[in-house]
Amino acid sequence: MISFSKILIISGGVFGGIHPLYAQQQQNIILFLVDYMGWQDTSVPFWTEKTPYNEVYETPNMERLARMGMKFTQAYACSVSSPSRCSLMTGANNARHRVTNWTMSKDQTTDLPSQTLQLPDWNLNGISPVSGVNHTFVGKSFVELLHEHGYHTIHCGKAHFGAKDTPGEDPLNWGFDVNIAGHAAGGLATYLSEKNYGHDDDGKPYALNAIPGLEKYWKTGTFATEALTQEAIHALDNWKLDNQKPFYLYMSHYAIHIPIDKDMRFYDKYLKKGLSSKEAAYASLIEGMDKSLGDLMDWVDQNGLTDNTIILFMSDNGGLATQPDWRDGPIYTQNAPLNSGKCSLYEGGIRVPMIVKWPGKVQPESVCDKYLMIEDYYPSILELAGVKSIPETDGKSFVPLMLGTGDPSVDRPLYWNFPNIWGNEGPGINLNCAIRYNDWKLVYYWETGKKELFNIINDIGETHDLSEQEPMITSQLSLQFGLYLRSVHAQRPVYKATQKPCPWPDEL
Repeated sequence: MISFSKILIISGGVFGGIHPLYAQQQQNIILFLVDYMGWQDTSVPFWTEKTPYNEVYETPNMERLARMGMKFTQAYACSVSSPSRCSLMTGANNARHRVTNWTMSKDQTTDLPSQTLQLPDWNLNGISPVSGVNHTFVGKSFVELLHEHGYHTIHCGKAHFGAKDTPGEDPLNWGFDVNIAGHAAGGLATYLSEKNYGHDDDGKPYALNAIPGLEKYWKTGTFATEALTQEAIHALDNWKLDNQKPFYLYMSHYAIHIPIDKDMRFYDKYLKKGLSSKEAAYASLIEGMDKSLGDLMDWVDQNGLTDNTIILFMSDNGGLATQPDWRDGPIYTQNAPLNSGKCSLYEGGIRVPMIVKWPGKVQPESVCDKYLMIEDYYPSILELAGVKSIPETDGKSFVPLMLGTGDPSVDRPLYWNFPNIWGNEGPGINLNCAIRYNDWKLVYYWETGKKELFNIINDIGETHDLSEQEPMITSQLSLQFGLYLRSVHAQRPVYKATQKPCPWPDEL
């Protein structure tokens, strides 16, 4: 029998107690990723103090995880789902893989049009495990490497790696042995089993984002978050029948993405707290996700795997806290004290909750205030799994941050490129790019050439633009950023009137 220990990477969750059978075994991994969960969408504070939002939402299992592990207060993702998930899988920065907006149908852009700009030719078909598909970035996933190193690999929930009818849409093509409900769509038609999760009663999907593979839950009253959790536990039970390998479970929830359906298990309690119907529904989505985390933690406990399990919690972008979304009505969440939300390159769109538990290694109730980026999961997970030969990527392992043995964030630039029009309105949204370097962050707008400079440590809400007061820093970051964007062949818009590309950040 192969010796293995359990790592659980989750967007929340922790376990206790270990069966003697697994005492000296190689680690299993569970990655629990939440869909556009904001920095404040939890009772766990990720700032220096609790906020009113932390008092409203109830996430006891995230609290449980934080007590047993490390909170990361400066964990970053991309501002939109597809770019984050493509960076997670390939270890490539989004400026390099050029999946800069959300993907869905093959060869069809999701950009809204601009009257003045010709938007760039981005990789609208996502990432691909094989060459020969246009508008894709070809890469090898860390999941495939885990599989090659003896892991049983399970995907449950949202995929959103590649467009429909491309190889990248299917998690089985990325090294997963099991795929539960993962396909091209980045959202879902409905969480409600009464609506068959987006299918008519004849079994045909009435929306591209109907959740596949959950037919046995139709008309049962089972909320989609709960159905996926039960399926993940069923897959783990199957693994137990022949556990000659360690396992990697990617628990990738559709929650807390729109539509804001009511999870009736938790909805009424938030109405009683004085929230509006929409706000209470959103809070119920959050607590349903947290229950899923707790259920998986309990499964690990009950199966004697606690002390062998590492848990990491992460979201794929900031919460939807910009102007009213044309698809789902008025604002129902905020990321304050962070500025703006999903699709913005201000902190509210890219800074996300993250927690790690690694029994015997990570200090319980510890906090890390160093920054990291979502592509860092690629080398980090492989290192945690004991893979010795890790491919070079844009990501840097955050294992030294977990162990307190080093700080890879020192003098490390982080990059974001969004030369696209997502469609919503709000601060820092559409047609921009950004660089974070130590305490400083520069936001550059492609169409106008406007630059904003913020000291993130002193001004977490990005309320004071220091670009004029600090011209040297603005110039240095502009040069560094421009050189990087050229080096990775990043795309940029073109002015329709002149057919000239928008200037690089260092050209102004």
